[in-house]
Amino acid sequence: MKKSLYFLAIVSAAIVMAACNGPKAAEETSANPVDKILLKDFAPVVVNNIPVTAVQRAKFDIIDMHAHDYASSEEEIAQWCKTMDEVGVLNTAVMHCSWIGRPFEEYVEAYSAHKEHFRFWCCFDYTDMSEAGIQKACETLARYHEMGAIGVGELGDKGEGDTYARPGDGTGIHIDDPRIKPLIAKCAELKMPISIHIAEPYWMYLPMDETNDGLVNAVTWHVDTTNCLGYNALVQTFENAVRENPNTIFIACHYLNMSHDWPRLGALLDKYPNMYVDIAARVAESAHTPRATREFLIKYQDRVLFGTDNGMSPEMYRTIFRVLETNDEHFYCPELGYHWALSGFNLPDEVLKKIYHDNAARILTEYK
Repeated sequence: MKKSLYFLAIVSAAIVMAACNGPKAAEETSANPVDKILLKDFAPVVVNNIPVTAVQRAKFDIIDMHAHDYASSEEEIAQWCKTMDEVGVLNTAVMHCSWIGRPFEEYVEAYSAHKEHFRFWCCFDYTDMSEAGIQKACETLARYHEMGAIGVGELGDKGEGDTYARPGDGTGIHIDDPRIKPLIAKCAELKMPISIHIAEPYWMYLPMDETNDGLVNAVTWHVDTTNCLGYNALVQTFENAVRENPNTIFIACHYLNMSHDWPRLGALLDKYPNMYVDIAARVAESAHTPRATREFLIKYQDRVLFGTDNGMSPEMYRTIFRVLETNDEHFYCPELGYHWALSGFNLPDEVLKKIYHDNAARILTEYK
């Protein structure tokens, strides 16, 4: 009897409290601010009292092996050259793709007054895939080489074939397509490396749900593989081409989009001496695992090339320098599209020098 009365008293007190507080209090209790914050709006401010290093100029001279025709006028080209001089970039590879907007001849002419700052790369011509057409494409490649092209790229296959190609549409043509083997052999003959963008970061293939670590960026670059090759199939086409063309140097752009799996990427580098990787446009994808990335870069220091692929601004270059050179940790770079914090690699000088300059110089000199 006493227990029943006690329970009744507790229930009565709860009813009285609810009545006194009213519906507004109940609403405030359930309105957790976190429930209203969207992941895309997450913009944390670092409060840690930790080092913040501003690297104005790279520690060693740089050969940038991955950029594009970003400048739209002579004034912008001149400003880009000025920025390169300020931050320590000796010269930049201006790669040819269908989306840069103008034919190879035109963009070479546009940069002709600043040849000491730029190195030109060209596309494969897939206009005619017959045997005679491929022979003509080889002749075009030789002509571009005479005009100053030092390599082929950026080829790009995200599942549908080389959709970056110009002037011919490379849809359905993957890098291991036997029809283009003469073109790849011509690259070896002319000592022109092939730089190719294979697939996208792995997050772009995972479910677009709460389990996706790179969700914010992955939603933007999500790859629908319903009617095209998926991630592993694309990597296989690349490996096939590298294996079957040992005299041609292949540069896998963006760490082969394999920065989520350093052991797998390392195994490919161990297996194929004609394979290199560039680090272009993958700062965020690599700097959130700084210890694993640092270990990879030190181990494969002779096979990694510096690249940017992110425009012409001084801040862009300096963000990359901060990641490669410093021991800074837990800093954000929201313009890269991810919500996670980055940390520096603090690479040894001998490794930095190779990635910044020496590896590219070796390819572009000895391979000529």
